[in-house]
Amino acid sequence: MNQTSPRKRALVTGGSGGIGSAICRQLAADGFHVIVHANRSLEAAQTLVAQIRAAGGHAQARAFDVTDAAATAAALELLLADGPIQVVVNNAGIHDDAVFPGMQLRQWQQVIDVSLNGFFHVTQPLMMPMIRTRWGRIITITSVAAVAGNRGQVNYSAAKGALHSATKSLALEVASRGITVNAVAPGIIATPMSRGSFDPAAIAQLVPMKRPGRPEEVADLVSFLASEKSAYISGQVISINGGMI
Repeated sequence: MNQTSPRKRALVTGGSGGIGSAICRQLAADGFHVIVHANRSLEAAQTLVAQIRAAGGHAQARAFDVTDAAATAAALELLLADGPIQVVVNNAGIHDDAVFPGMQLRQWQQVIDVSLNGFFHVTQPLMMPMIRTRWGRIITITSVAAVAGNRGQVNYSAAKGALHSATKSLALEVASRGITVNAVAPGIIATPMSRGSFDPAAIAQLVPMKRPGRPEEVADLVSFLASEKSAYISGQVISINGGMI
């Protein structure tokens, strides 16, 4: 990024998690002012901000619940008072797995609420300020489960698959405004949340590369999609999964 121009701001939801924190670090290294979002993990977000600043980057932490439309709108209004947010990384998401015949309504609703409703609550209020700048990047982190399905994750696959469709439609709406909209669909990534879900033998069987991905590898892809180099890429679902599909 050309730092003689105003520093662009990037919001990363779920920024204190395993993949989110890697994305925040990389975007800060790329020259963005990074807004690290958290829900209950504000302290972890603040620690990450301190580390980014110590490394010479620019960042701040904000906490709000993406499932709460009013709270999200209020938080975004305060952030927009300092100018538009031109990069949005929708990374917040949760698992609540169960085979479908035994899935509770609560499990269905909560997973949909965080991933899909959260996407709307965060992204929609930021659109007009972004459109006025005629430059923007909307990047949504989804999952291989949305591409190939996964037993026990009908709710999660449904939420992430809906985000693929939303990505393609929104990309069409804003393509002429200098805004790209893409989804990144990771496979098995080595994070605290995935630890214990897959043993080495299972990974070797599922992943042709015989290893889990690293959060930094996902962050590198997000970095590219947030850059000027990706200006002609929009409406795409890009898998990063070691050759799984």
